[in-house]
Amino acid sequence: MRAVETQQLGTKIAETLKGAVRSQKIAVGELTLVVDGADIVPVLTALRDDPALEFKILIDLCGVDWPQREKRFDVVYHLLSLTRNMRLRIKVETDEETPVPSIVSVHPSANWFERETFDMYGVVFSDHPDLRRILTDYGFSGYPLRKDFPLTGYVEVRYDDELKRVVYQPVELVQEFRDFDFMSPWEGAPHILPGDQKASTAKAGDPGKKT
Repeated sequence: MRAVETQQLGTKIAETLKGAVRSQKIAVGELTLVVDGADIVPVLTALRDDPALEFKILIDLCGVDWPQREKRFDVVYHLLSLTRNMRLRIKVETDEETPVPSIVSVHPSANWFERETFDMYGVVFSDHPDLRRILTDYGFSGYPLRKDFPLTGYVEVRYDDELKRVVYQPVELVQEFRDFDFMSPWEGAPHILPGDQKASTAKAGDPGKKT
């Protein structure tokens, strides 16, 4: 039943937006629409104001980097309709040079979300009231969440209490690069972990029997 409602929602939105939807798909029970950046403000306005939709809440706005694509960035908008009890995802593709219109006029809560996306990915939002970095230091060079951002080689800014002034110094990683197997903790390791020798000995006997 929910899948049918989601399909009907996609059809309704496509009819309401009149050609603005370039593509749509349903994944994990949620609808994702792809629209052009130039249409994002009227699209979100229609989704918010149409009484049959009422996607009034902007849950999140974030970026995704696809370096192999000509338009390497996705700007992703996550919306919620309380009246329909449904979520909706809108995607806009852009490159390093083309700005995306700010949606602060539609959803004021997008202000800091857009600043964070600019800070982390370098995506520019036109007509934003205060587009500047929000998480990195003043004078920071580069965009940390781009896939081609180097792990070392950039500088960070901090206040030196001994020198009583702001100093620049190379970025230092607090953890060495390591390979992780991303194995589920519920599966258990196929090998004996350091310090786990007692557990392997117990498995050899009857685990429910005390000796």
